[in-house]
Amino acid sequence: MFTRIVSMQVKPSVRSEFIEVFENQVIPTLRKQQGFKDELLFVSPSGPEAVAISLWESKENAESYNRAMYPEVLQTLAKFVEPTPKVVTYDLAYSSFHKIASRIAA
Repeated sequence: MFTRIVSMQVKPSVRSEFIEVFENQVIPTLRKQQGFKDELLFVSPSGPEAVAISLWESKENAESYNRAMYPEVLQTLAKFVEPTPKVVTYDLAYSSFHKIASRIAA
């Protein structure tokens, strides 16, 4: 499995609307993407920070989404976040939630 972690700063006056748009527009878009498995959204209770973690079957699936659909998602979220979100990627080594063992574990 492969993971995309997107860090962003949510404008304080639109926090509730951001969460609603994320749930009602971003999540349905993600669910249509080949290889998409799950999304977790974390929003700081005391500040503007938010982190979205998506899980993908493969690096190729995540990269395909990044090229084809992520620019549209950024456009959808542009009025809620600033500056542009930061994206980092990782191989998922272990998840107790998903009962996934690492492919690279010895």
